[in-house]
Amino acid sequence: MAPSDAPRSGPWDGVRDYFRQDLLPLLADLRLAIVLLLAIAVFSISGTVIEQGQTLEFYQANYPEDPALFGFLSWKVLLTIGLDHVYRTWWFLALLIVFGASLVACTFTRQFPALGAAQKWKYYSQPRQFQKLALSAELSDTDLATLADDLTQKRYLVFQEGNQLYGRKGIVGRIGPIVVHASMILILLGAIVGAMTGFFAQEIVPSGETFQIRNIFDAGPWAEAQIPKDWSVRVNRFWIDYTPEGKIDQFYSDLSVLNLAGEEVDRKTILVNEPLRHRGVTLYQADWGIAAVQVKLNNSPVLQLPMRQLENDGPRFWGTWLPTKPDMSQGVTLLASDLQGSVLIYDNAGQLVSTVRRGMAAEVNGVMLSLVDVVGSTGLQIKADPGIPLVYGGFGLLMLGVIMSYVSHSQVWALEQDGTVYVGGRTNRAQVAFERELLALLEGVAARSQQKALVS
Repeated sequence: MAPSDAPRSGPWDGVRDYFRQDLLPLLADLRLAIVLLLAIAVFSISGTVIEQGQTLEFYQANYPEDPALFGFLSWKVLLTIGLDHVYRTWWFLALLIVFGASLVACTFTRQFPALGAAQKWKYYSQPRQFQKLALSAELSDTDLATLADDLTQKRYLVFQEGNQLYGRKGIVGRIGPIVVHASMILILLGAIVGAMTGFFAQEIVPSGETFQIRNIFDAGPWAEAQIPKDWSVRVNRFWIDYTPEGKIDQFYSDLSVLNLAGEEVDRKTILVNEPLRHRGVTLYQADWGIAAVQVKLNNSPVLQLPMRQLENDGPRFWGTWLPTKPDMSQGVTLLASDLQGSVLIYDNAGQLVSTVRRGMAAEVNGVMLSLVDVVGSTGLQIKADPGIPLVYGGFGLLMLGVIMSYVSHSQVWALEQDGTVYVGGRTNRAQVAFERELLALLEGVAARSQQKALVS
């Protein structure tokens, strides 16, 4: 062969050889998969324990530098590493990708070859071959036809050629690990899709108002397409059911989804654990508040005053100040703690003047103050996670794969030679059950052979 005719090494040959000989075995290593899985579990737990997507002030208040949590975890460390948004950090996504690559490598280098080997068969042609099996026996006064019939009744797939026989069942047990790996890859893919395209928002909306989702707390880099811009939500009504003792029993929001023309396209009354889902976005009932109080002074029109939540460590209160004279020289403070229609009235000196309920009136500073209503506001948590269907599908497939993996792959060989039938078998799990099954099978074959001999 002339030098010019020698095969040339292409520019990608070295890369391909490195991938096959070094990188692929490393990715398929079980030890690497275990380390990656433990790392993913640890950081997932940290993302559950550490509040995600909060403000800088929140982390500075709860994770101070002195004293730092565990001696090192301060708000600076937390924000630098990205523990405030673990599931969207580049290193967590890299862990998921590498773990997925490890599963793919293991599937193609181990599971598919194991499945292929299980689908192939070869006959045993020498009696000494049966000595290598964990369970073997020698039968006389029988034939392969009787053994084949009994194996078929035990749901074995039987192959026979001359005086040689092979039977197997439970091939689905070899497919189970592949299904498990595929399910885990699907779960990882769903997690990545959700982290990159999902978002989380919160809205506090008074009854009767319409809003679009804008108060985004946490969002993936590709979440813009998921944030709805062609529909809005109207809070038709918000109300709270109270127990006879005055405690909150349940709170409800009657929501309508409106298109750009203002037409209602969806409607549902939501409560805790009963959200509204519309076009991949889920609205949860999460909190409540008091938005405003409606009052009348003497015969004036209804005045609606916004209320603000007071900062205190005890029970929640909302308050506002109402002037009782046109020059605002005098006024009263109105406080409310719930939506049962009761308001406390305090003067400028901080003394309780009166308590009024919905529809009642009280005289303050020479005027009659009538309470018309207390307007509530609903607190909504809004989420979109396009990866959830993939995750749910992956978990369903995972359960199926685990069940399939518990099916034993059993094999039986037989050879008829010089009036003796040599039988042996093996299985990959449930060895005791397989031995009992094979012994019962051999006893049945021997009994049937004896009956045939007596009849003949």
